[in-house]
This record gives sequence, C-alpha cells and structure tokens, in this order.
Amino acid sequence: MAGGIYLIQDDDRLVEMMEQPYDSEDQLQELLVTYPNLIAGDQIDRATARKWLLISREAVPSDEETAVQWSLNHLFVDQNAVPTLVDVRRTPNAALRQKVLGQSIDYAANALVYWPIDSIIALFEANCRDRGRDPEQIFEEFVGADANEDLFWQKVKTNLQAGKIRLVFVADEISAEMRRVVEFLNEQMDPVEVLALEIKQYVSEDGLKTLVPRVIGQTAEAQQKKSNAMRERRRWDESSFFAEIKARQGADEAQMAREIYLWAKSQEPEIQIQWGTGDAYGGFAAQLPQKGKKPYQLFTVDIAGRMEISADNYGSRPPFNSDQNWLELRNKLSSIGLSLPTEPGERRSPSLALFTLQEESALKQVMETFGWVIEQIKSL
Repeated sequence: MAGGIYLIQDDDRLVEMMEQPYDSEDQLQELLVTYPNLIAGDQIDRATARKWLLISREAVPSDEETAVQWSLNHLFVDQNAVPTLVDVRRTPNAALRQKVLGQSIDYAANALVYWPIDSIIALFEANCRDRGRDPEQIFEEFVGADANEDLFWQKVKTNLQAGKIRLVFVADEISAEMRRVVEFLNEQMDPVEVLALEIKQYVSEDGLKTLVPRVIGQTAEAQQKKSNAMRERRRWDESSFFAEIKARQGADEAQMAREIYLWAKSQEPEIQIQWGTGDAYGGFAAQLPQKGKKPYQLFTVDIAGRMEISADNYGSRPPFNSDQNWLELRNKLSSIGLSLPTEPGERRSPSLALFTLQEESALKQVMETFGWVIEQIKSL
C-alpha cells in the first residue's frame, strides 16, 4: 500500500497516517454496520445526502423452485425507500470483476423475487432484535416521529417492483478495470444505480485510524454523458420537473407534487410559482408577493420528493417573528410533519417526504395549513 495522510494535533504535532489493508473482509463489513455513513451518502447524492437504514447483514435469500441461493453482505434502504444492496470485497481481481458483473444482473433481475416486502420487514425486525434495539425506535430515528411506517414499506415495495434499486460494491481498493465495469453498468442499467465504493484505511504509529470513502461510478466518460444530458433537463419548468420527479421517485410521489402544485396555482395571483435552475436543485417554490419587499417564500417542492420550508424565512419576518405567533405557527406546521425550531430566526430547513402524503386527509391538511399561513401574512 502506498500513500498517506497527515493529521495536525492541537500541539501542532504532525501525525503521519499510512495506508493499511484491512485484516479481513469481515472487518470492513462490520465497519459498515457500525458506521453506515461510510457509504458516503453525500457523494452519492450531493443535493440530498443519502441516509441508511440497515435491514440485514449477511442476508441469504433463495429460490426454492430452482434451488438458487446467493448471499448479500448488507441490505440497506435510504430515506426515499430505495433498496440498497451492498457487496463487500477486498481488492477485487479479474475473476471477482466477472462475478460482480453476473451478480449485478442477478440482483437487479431477482431482488423482488428473493425479497418480498414481508421478508424485508421481517429481516429488519430480526436484525434490530439481534442488536438489542426496538425496531419502532430505530425506524422513528431514521425517518422521524411523524412518518407513516406502512407507507414507507409500501414505497420500498413499489421501488422493488419498478426495479429502482441501488447496487454498491465495496472494497479497500477499486482498480481502473473495476471502475470501468461499474461505470458501464451504471450507464446501461436504468433505473438501477450501480456504484463502487472504495474505503481506504489509514493508521498512525500510535493506533489512530482514519477511514476515507470514495464513490466511483459517477465519473469519467459515462458520467460526463449523464451530466451533459442532465444540464439540458435541469432548465426546470412544469413539464421537465414532473417528468423528472416521476422518473426518480415514482408515479405516486409525482402525483403528490402535482396536487400541491395545482393547489398553489389555484391561489394565483396571491401565490406565484418560481422554478429552480441549475444542476443541484430541481423544483418549484410557492411565493407570496409583498409590495416593496422580498416575496414571502412559503415552501419548495423538489425532485428529491420533499416539501421544504425555511425556518429563518418565517421567523425573521412578521407576523411570525413574535413569540406568540411563532408558537402558533410551530404547532400548525408540526401537525403536518414540519418541525420548526424553538426560537424564531434560527437557521434550519425542515422538510417533509411527499410519500407520507398519500392519504387524502394528510394532503388536505397540508393545503389547509398553508392556507392559514397565507391568511396570517395577509392580515398584516
């Protein structure tokens, strides 16, 4: 192993940390269980960092009819209910690259068969019990106290049925040949996302350790093609936005976004719709014009399947910059799953996953709540 990194201690002492191989694949697998953030969700999606809920480690599904059986090191889902299948290898060689190719096609084609949603839920609950944790508590910590657990698992099932899964091949070193295989697969296997994750380990003489993850598969020639196409799609308007959110999040969440959009349009001219631009953000903002002042931004809806508000935007302006009105606003927004901070003016951007609004009553409550917000602002 070559190369190193350097750590500056508080006493200005420079500590050299040299790259060091893992003792075993099992060590790397255990690190992913203990520290799921090593899967580098901020690199996978720079606009909205992926978060991970561990379903199971060493899941071994099988097809009883054909006696086919294969193992998977880890099964995760992200906050948008996208199943993420993680396979760990130490420095894949040529034979392993061929195995990766075969497994990726196998996983993508058969994930729904091997893992019906009831089996995924059972695996998650068994894994929680093995770790001495309450499944409901872990789920609540992951998606928030107000999330609908049944709707979340239904979204997992929908993604599996649509083939919307993510394959992540993890190793301490990804060769150039392996990189090209992953990039090719990532370009060709739509809507499956195929990535490699290189996690290097650096150790100092006195035992300090640093782990450095790097996502591979979103760069080089294939990624350049995607980037060029994405720039063209990301001149956002009604047509491009709803096509993109349907492709990314599915028809149900696209419909939720459209219902919110149509409600906002029905409030014109009081509400104006502003479309986002650029590569990192795609969506629309609902704004309330203020004569001689900056428009009052009520909320945004984006291609990550979220409705989001700016706490600072509300808390720094009347009528919600007073303690009494702020408390009333907090209570109103909390009822629909948007949690404002205690103090007005604090910088925070609470968000709400659109898939939690599939029940008609939930969506209606959101619209009624923002209708109340508009009335409060207009009363100034």
